[in-house]
Amino acid sequence: MGKKRKQTSSKLEFFYERLATIVGRSFVQDIKKTFVEKPTTFRVNTLLSTRKDVEELLKQSGFTVRRVPWYSDAFILQNKSKRELMNHVLFEKGYIYVQSLASMVPPIVLNAKPGERVLDLTAAPGSKTSQIASYMEKTGELVANDKDQVRFFKLEHNMKKLGVIDEEKEDWKFTLTNEPGERLCREYNEYFDKILLDAPCSAESRFIEGKPKTYSYWSEKKVEELARLQRRLLKAAWSALKPGGILVYSTCTMAPEENELQISRFISECEDEVTLLPIAIDGLRRLSLLKDWQEKGNSKKMKHMLRIMPTKDIEGFFIVKLQKA
Repeated sequence: MGKKRKQTSSKLEFFYERLATIVGRSFVQDIKKTFVEKPTTFRVNTLLSTRKDVEELLKQSGFTVRRVPWYSDAFILQNKSKRELMNHVLFEKGYIYVQSLASMVPPIVLNAKPGERVLDLTAAPGSKTSQIASYMEKTGELVANDKDQVRFFKLEHNMKKLGVIDEEKEDWKFTLTNEPGERLCREYNEYFDKILLDAPCSAESRFIEGKPKTYSYWSEKKVEELARLQRRLLKAAWSALKPGGILVYSTCTMAPEENELQISRFISECEDEVTLLPIAIDGLRRLSLLKDWQEKGNSKKMKHMLRIMPTKDIEGFFIVKLQKA
């Protein structure tokens, strides 16, 4: 056990050394302070309830919450435990969904509209899928896919609980699929108005010091392996996007190979076929893009990429919004 603990500790130190070469040694100390357990955060499921009703019921039950300034449907729990919140009738009935703040951002950026055709390519466990369905007001077509069978069953369960599955609504077509993203996209050539690719990633922003299980899997080799997978999924998703459509790509990692460099290479390969759109969310703190990595890509085209500043409340996140010509 001691040897294993030493190996994981050395792995974290190696990660910090690598991070220092990317963001600078002084900033690593600031990031270290954010590698802690985050407070419990949740989102109102507007498919089944309203913000006003949720706030009133929580207040009656003795819960104290704080509103998130950049997203009116999101809250931070101020007292009581996550377990107590998940035992509340609001959670049991699907009126609220416990979700990290950072993971709420990609659907906000995607901004799906009623009547559109939308794909959530790597959807499990469904937090973003249900958020997208809320934006669409369950009108139009939404396809939610995940290739992992265990995670797929969790996705299906959550979609039932949160009211996304609704066979009685005639103007709502919701489809769950369980297959590799590359294969699925071949079935939907230039079909979707909007696509969310919240890509499988090295999850560096979710490291917690003192909890080796949050980083024991990490290595530079793993980063490279995931970057290759992301590249394949990105190309596949692009083929399923109709001309004029929007693709939002996001990760919860700090690795440039999965973020700036990944997107810069994609833009260079697509040339005039892709436009990088600006992302504006008032109240959300940004982190500067990584200059050394900008030099390896096209810095002018990278200016609209978004890195969320990690804090003790929110993980670091990377998001881009691409439009197909």
